Amino acid sequence: MEIESSPGGFKLYEQLELQEFQDKFVIKSTESPDQGFSIGRREGNIELLNAESCSENPSKTSTIYGVVGTIRLLTGIYVLVITSRKEVGRLLGFPVYQVTSMKFLPCNEALRFSTPQEKRDEAYFMTLLKAIEQTPGLYYSYETDITLNLQRRYKLMEGWMAKPIWKQADPRFVWNRHLWEELIEYKLDGFVIPLIQGNILKSFFLILLNWFLYASACLSFQVAQLNLKNSTATITLVSRRCTRRLGTRMWRRGANLEGDTANFIETEQLLEVEGFKLSLLQVRGSIPLLWEQIVDLSYKPRLRIINHERTSQVVERHFQDLLQRYGETIAVDLTDKHGDEGQLSAAFSAEMQKLPNVRCVSFDFHHTCGTANFNNLQILYDQISEEFEKQGYFLIDTEGNILREQKGIIRSNCIDCLDRTNVTQSYLAQKALNLQLQRVGILTSTECISMFSEDYGKFRTLWAEHGDEISLEYTGTYALKGDLVRYGKQTFAGIIKDGMSALSRYYLNNFHDGFRQDAIDLVSGRYTVNRNNPSPFQINRFESPSYLPVASALLIGGLTLTSFTIQQAGRNAHQYMSSVLWAGLTAGVMALVKANGRQFCSRPRLCGLL
Repeated sequence: MEIESSPGGFKLYEQLELQEFQDKFVIKSTESPDQGFSIGRREGNIELLNAESCSENPSKTSTIYGVVGTIRLLTGIYVLVITSRKEVGRLLGFPVYQVTSMKFLPCNEALRFSTPQEKRDEAYFMTLLKAIEQTPGLYYSYETDITLNLQRRYKLMEGWMAKPIWKQADPRFVWNRHLWEELIEYKLDGFVIPLIQGNILKSFFLILLNWFLYASACLSFQVAQLNLKNSTATITLVSRRCTRRLGTRMWRRGANLEGDTANFIETEQLLEVEGFKLSLLQVRGSIPLLWEQIVDLSYKPRLRIINHERTSQVVERHFQDLLQRYGETIAVDLTDKHGDEGQLSAAFSAEMQKLPNVRCVSFDFHHTCGTANFNNLQILYDQISEEFEKQGYFLIDTEGNILREQKGIIRSNCIDCLDRTNVTQSYLAQKALNLQLQRVGILTSTECISMFSEDYGKFRTLWAEHGDEISLEYTGTYALKGDLVRYGKQTFAGIIKDGMSALSRYYLNNFHDGFRQDAIDLVSGRYTVNRNNPSPFQINRFESPSYLPVASALLIGGLTLTSFTIQQAGRNAHQYMSSVLWAGLTAGVMALVKANGRQFCSRPRLCGLL
């Protein structure tokens, strides 16, 4: 299928028309009406448009903004389309959009011929599809591939950008890679949109000629401009979440046997100033061992390291991949050095000693920084500053000439790779920003961004918002320790916010994330629906959805009646015995719930942990 290219590269069809007929859906470009395809509503058969495709009048016509892909369940295919979007700005001159709503189009009329068990299974799968429609933090562009960082983009061979965008994309960061296979099979290149999950935030710094900086921070590319004689520097944060071990906080920990880790994210800080473009890359990811932390209704479930004969191979594979992609790697471990975290940190350190080409720096963030000493991260920086500055950053001049390349990467982790990790990455990004602004002559060698309080605040806010977005995708809540990034210290309002987020995490981890993990496993292709396989839901075990409401009602009722009868206990022996009875029943229910905590929690039903 031919499609026109944007200047210098391939361009996708931007606005599409969705036509609904009794027997099919038709999707075609409004720019090129002869380009499109139909998909049958009974079994999901795809056909390219021809003269007879639209001979009738559709029952409904609507505008959509992209086809995310298709997924095949037990009784047919479901097509995921983008029903609304918002432009969040430009990345390297190309418009970038955030998905604000999606919708599955069912092509499953064969459902009525299914068995009762298949209908029940399909109903559960369809509830997972509803969850997929609500996936946060999805971005895309019609004119460029946003999965590539600046350095990799500029080092690609000439003509690369003329390829279909899905061929340009880094497959690690394509959220819908499993969904577009049938579109590619039918050579619908102009409709195949690579989506990344992460976040893209931008801040504009207005640099006055007398060296005082005034900044206007713009989240999601919202711009505020000052009519002053100045030059403009733009900082953009782009985070790209790896899809190889996608999941929720408690159900995707550590690494798999291929060395892919949970919550692995590449974060790029782009600086555009005076025609120069500069890029700093950092990565985060769960500790690359085999370990788990299964929810059991306790606030902080125990960590368990899985002893496996291939553990060393897993660690080696992970860091070999980083070496090939990014160069020399420094692993910064921010976990506690006591308790369960200490045992995990010690096991990680022992494995790292077997890798001669990777330096591992152990830094107990909680012990050194506490809740208010953000600047104590200077102690960590002093340990790695020489190598960090030697790794450098990517720099190109106004003519596109490469003046400097980044020759290594800092890999940071805590337990979740969220709160402590984000504070640390923002600190290193600040250090790099100082070096970059000095390199292009905006700051002198004795000046740094922290000397300009307003601008420094805007920079910190950018990173704090970045941490919130990353946390929302992994845990469903805002990041903790956001005040350390915003203000360099904890505030009372921040303590309240962290407390609310911690409670929300507890609830979601225990009672919701198992279902969400199933949805992620389905959309990522980790679980493939097959009619020839037995139902994944016919499991003979203690079913928490059935028993949790009963246990909760007994517990609350028992506590209420115990309290009431205790107040009346002094009146006669009968009331006293009632108090003892209800207190015993309540204690028994509490003991039952505690002993079977894991069974009362929401658990994934489609895939195992590794």
